[in-house]
Amino acid sequence: MEETLIILKPDCMEKQIAGEVISRFEKAGFEIVAAKIMQLDGPVLREHYAHVADKPFFPEIEAFMSSRPVMPMILRGDGVIAKVRDLLGPTNSQEAPKGTIRGDLGTDMMRNVVHASDSVEAAVAEKKRFFPEI
Repeated sequence: MEETLIILKPDCMEKQIAGEVISRFEKAGFEIVAAKIMQLDGPVLREHYAHVADKPFFPEIEAFMSSRPVMPMILRGDGVIAKVRDLLGPTNSQEAPKGTIRGDLGTDMMRNVVHASDSVEAAVAEKKRFFPEI
């Protein structure tokens, strides 16, 4: 069984649609292994977004992702990484088809409801970052 990390982003929490998003993952057959609510800060965000931390748009990402508490979760299931990304749709919510989480609930490239690991390697690193106790 594969595991992935997802983060219910500030827009998800602000719109109070966390239950709807979680329900979609559960209906797809994924098990919630761990979940918590936390406030993200600069050091965690710089590590998590290290691949874009030097880009001019990073301060906007940092401000958004630290604007309110988020909900990181570990999901487990067969092929969960690819299947979760299919459920989410493209990163840009404006390009995501209806029926996907981002297509139905997201707004744009940043306010796209959920972050999800994009590979086994990323999932391992992200799980350690957000759930070091596990």
